[in-house]
Amino acid sequence: MTAHVQTSRVSETQERTVSVWQDRVRIRVLSKGRGPALVFFHGPWGLTWDPFLDELAQSFTVLAPAHPGTTPDAHDDVYHLDGLWDLVLCYDELLEALGIRDAAFVGHSFGGMVACELAAAYHDRARRLALIAPLGFWRDPDRIINWMLLEPGELRRQIFRDPECDAARRMFPRSDEQDAAATAARVRMVWAMGTTGKFIWPIPDKGLKKRIHRVKAPTLLVWGTEDRCRPRSASRAARGGGAHGARIPEPVASYAGLRLASARRSANPTNTSPATPSNAR
Repeated sequence: MTAHVQTSRVSETQERTVSVWQDRVRIRVLSKGRGPALVFFHGPWGLTWDPFLDELAQSFTVLAPAHPGTTPDAHDDVYHLDGLWDLVLCYDELLEALGIRDAAFVGHSFGGMVACELAAAYHDRARRLALIAPLGFWRDPDRIINWMLLEPGELRRQIFRDPECDAARRMFPRSDEQDAAATAARVRMVWAMGTTGKFIWPIPDKGLKKRIHRVKAPTLLVWGTEDRCRPRSASRAARGGGAHGARIPEPVASYAGLRLASARRSANPTNTSPATPSNAR
């Protein structure tokens, strides 16, 4: 496999674009921190570096890839992936290109499903798992909101416990905000829902229950007690509070970090420096 990596620096966070899948899929990767590698798989509303990832970066080298198709100037790349298995293989190629043999995986919502699928297919890749309100399992009695059909105001109320919080306002600019930044944010969110929806539509259950036994990594499951998108009954265990939104409280990040910290003892020395792809060129 040939991977081409372009790197730039944004404040303290590194940003690079990695080409995989025979150079047909370009993936933006944000990274920060020092320590054992931790890969964060974002939810269906796109990748945003926030205080949750800053908290994890205190103990880990955090790498956060953007879902294929959401990288700037690479929106059409998602069309080269036909289904979930292609997506899993694409992420495996990405980890190889970044020089990561194993890492702690943290996934939120759609990203939790991706982390599980990757850990099931390549169980040696995942050293630890932390899943925050993950998709991937279907229970007929559970009421699951189809967020892709909601208008922005209702979507914000479903995702966030406090729809007027700063994170909600950043993610969902009000319809009366017509400046360029607000319009760009709405476009990014809608496109992120479309590119992730390709792999879960119409039902977010692609058979993970048949493969979950292959996951060998110790797993932490975090669920919001007020999650209105994905009911708490979808899990046998729940931790923390809040809704389904991307603003994860820092105490949850600290708790996840503590539970994942044992990964330090088994971390490979090649994964303990700031994230730099071993085959960058």
